[in-house]
Amino acid sequence: MTTAPKITENTVETTQEAENTDKAQVQSAQASNAGSRGHAKAFAPPSSHAADGRKILVGLSREELEAEVLSLGEAKFRAKQLWQWIYNRGAASFEDMTSLGKPFREKLEAGYVVGRPEIVEDLISVDGTRKWLLRFPDGNEVETVFIPEDDRGTLCVSSQVGCTLTCKFCHTGTQPLVRNLSPNEIVSQIIHARDAMEEWPSSAPGRRVTNIVMMGMGEPLYNYENVKAALKIVMDGEGLTISRRRITLSTSGVVPEIRRCGVDLGVNLAVSLHAVDDETRSKIMPINNKYPLKELLDACREYPGVSNSRRITFEYVMLKDVNDSMEDAKKLLQILKGIPAKINLIPFNPWPGSFFECSSNNQIRRFSNYLFEKGVSAPIRTTRGEDILAACGQLKSESERKRKTKKPCAAE
Repeated sequence: MTTAPKITENTVETTQEAENTDKAQVQSAQASNAGSRGHAKAFAPPSSHAADGRKILVGLSREELEAEVLSLGEAKFRAKQLWQWIYNRGAASFEDMTSLGKPFREKLEAGYVVGRPEIVEDLISVDGTRKWLLRFPDGNEVETVFIPEDDRGTLCVSSQVGCTLTCKFCHTGTQPLVRNLSPNEIVSQIIHARDAMEEWPSSAPGRRVTNIVMMGMGEPLYNYENVKAALKIVMDGEGLTISRRRITLSTSGVVPEIRRCGVDLGVNLAVSLHAVDDETRSKIMPINNKYPLKELLDACREYPGVSNSRRITFEYVMLKDVNDSMEDAKKLLQILKGIPAKINLIPFNPWPGSFFECSSNNQIRRFSNYLFEKGVSAPIRTTRGEDILAACGQLKSESERKRKTKKPCAAE
């Protein structure tokens, strides 16, 4: 016969402590999620309409497109035709959609536009990197960058006008957040790049834009719902047809949304780490005060799908006398233990008004070699587009928030 465990005063206290801890963790998670939702509401994009008031179709999901078609009294299958013309064949106007009947095209023309951003600037670097400044109907602007390489072509896409974060080494961080981008404005950056390089239809072989990185202006996970909606269009096999394996989302560490991203999208994850202790990281990345290293790295360990064949990329900007000592390299290995990881070492790219210095080439190589010797991949990222301020951490537009009717929310 089994003897029941004796319940003592200490047992009761321990149980109560555990319950209090669990309750505190739940409340903390709820507060964090509320902060993210509050941020999304405070900086929501405007409705997607052209200057003349017609609705923009780029950025609509299959279900949303179907609803618009049904509202015009047309059959459901017309939505699939529209989807293929917009996202697979790259039609920029309804006139181009030759398989649609003229009466249907006239209905569309009366109330809708396909939608393309205005090209304000188109700059090409000496190394072939190309940067566009794109303007949306409300006058706000973002930058998008294409980086050609021998084996791939990477498009760096923005998710916000400005940035909610104030990372001290990043040019975008000096531009206060104006607003989030809509699915239309995120997808249209990719569509514009396809237009510029004449890469339609989506199924055409030899595409130059092969990879997407959500590493442009803004923090994607503070605009998660719009980013998610946009990337689902990008990944659709009958849409822009870019595999999730070729999409990387970069975050500064918005912990509550990291797991959601893995479950909902399954894209590659990159984390802007840049320091190996909370004190240093909080000084150069204030978001660390909200989501310190332990919470961030625990979320990385639990990221769905992470494995030795699918590693998390940790971005690490090399700042002279800030985070570049060999002691930092050793500590970096310690804190990433147990996480399938690749470390991207990024030489600091200066911008007007920046006060950091880049680590010396010799020190960056020493740092990289040490990590490689310990079995961790730590390539040094080649600086691209520096002459047109298109390199990592250099993007910025002149857009400003015109009204401030609400106090900054907790997520900022």
